[in-house]
Amino acid sequence: MGIVVPILAVVVLLSFVTLLAGALSSRKGKDGARKKRRGIHAKDRHQALKEANRRLAVNPKDPDALSVVGESQFIESDWEKAFKTYETLVEVSAGNPEVDEFEANKRYGLAALRLNRLEDAYKGFVIARTVKPDDFEVNYNIGYLEFQKRQYDKAVVALKQALNRNPEHAPALRYLGHALFKNKQYRESLGVLRRAVDLSPDDKESLYAIAECYFELQQIEQALKIFQHLRADPVLGPSASLFAGSIHLNQKQFQKAILDFEIGLKHPDVKIETLVELKYRLAAAYLREQEIAKAVAILTEVQTIHPNYKDVAQQLSKYRELNTNRNLQTYLLAATSEFVTLCRKITLAFFPKAKIKITDIQVNKNDWADILAEVETSRWSDIVLFRFFRTTGTVGELMVRDFHARIKDLKAGKGYCLTAGGFTDEAKKFVEARLIDLIEKPKLMPLLDTIDARQKGLLVED
Repeated sequence: MGIVVPILAVVVLLSFVTLLAGALSSRKGKDGARKKRRGIHAKDRHQALKEANRRLAVNPKDPDALSVVGESQFIESDWEKAFKTYETLVEVSAGNPEVDEFEANKRYGLAALRLNRLEDAYKGFVIARTVKPDDFEVNYNIGYLEFQKRQYDKAVVALKQALNRNPEHAPALRYLGHALFKNKQYRESLGVLRRAVDLSPDDKESLYAIAECYFELQQIEQALKIFQHLRADPVLGPSASLFAGSIHLNQKQFQKAILDFEIGLKHPDVKIETLVELKYRLAAAYLREQEIAKAVAILTEVQTIHPNYKDVAQQLSKYRELNTNRNLQTYLLAATSEFVTLCRKITLAFFPKAKIKITDIQVNKNDWADILAEVETSRWSDIVLFRFFRTTGTVGELMVRDFHARIKDLKAGKGYCLTAGGFTDEAKKFVEARLIDLIEKPKLMPLLDTIDARQKGLLVED
């Protein structure tokens, strides 16, 4: 028994030595193979390329030779050749532990991106991300490509992953901010875009997007300052001018709006859709300032460029007539005081040779004016109520019913509704059995032709 134990110990020892020698031999063999593969990189670049090309002539899918050639082409920015080389390397990298699959796919994606082969680039980057999920460059480029495909949710995810590794990367911040804006996440977008512009002050598109965020968040003055600042920009100037002018138009600052639109139109290269809208809104501003002739001229230009644009045809039909009829301009567009003055003159001239005394005037916003008058003729005398509607549209039955109720309240004997438009059939039917006359545009125009709204007539009133 004493002899058996030493023998067993020797056997175990010999087995262990044999296994260790085998492992060392295997490792030495692998290391030798790696050294042999790396040997192509150990030479100077010219010799390495020469050797790599020699090996590719024998085996076009030699991974080590492909790596050497691809790296050289990549460094030299020979993207077409680099793309083809890495395309082959990617094919042989699958399941080959001796090839850096991540680097091969990443460079394949970068070369494809330079060649604008976006689908190939996307494929390369996605495979690279499966190998190394947190690589900055891969995630940034995936985010960029998702943004180009308008997959903004996916772009946001990838770009946020990229920024986890490099929080101060201006392009990543830029595309993240724009993607958030496209997703209508205005508040978050605003914060990201501010950081992007801080890092890259010349990024005017992001500054423009910041202004849009302010506008969407109802911070109008901050938005307006940026749009006005960008009006002179050769690329964004027309759009910024359109935005600034529209804000001023909504604020009823018509002269400022006109200035904004005119600045936008001074740019030599304006996109046709922006050009037409600038002119259209400039005409609207001119109309609000009662500069009818200028508005008609601008609307005519719009119709020449875009014959069916919005309601330009209807506006031209309306305002060309207004441009030649001062009284109709006053009736529809003038300040309330001028409109009321004209209505008083129409009232005083309504019954020729009658004695008319105006006893009350009521104005409902800028929609209509009611004038109550005592009328005395050689045949009759009565209290008459006039209502003047400021519209070229159609007045409905409800408005006429309201007028009838007003007549009853004032105990007037007669009522006249006047409009520069028309009345609905229901409204006409309503007044058939009532002492109300409806006067539409064809009958209003002769009355306006006999009145000079620019002169101060002698009015009889309390």
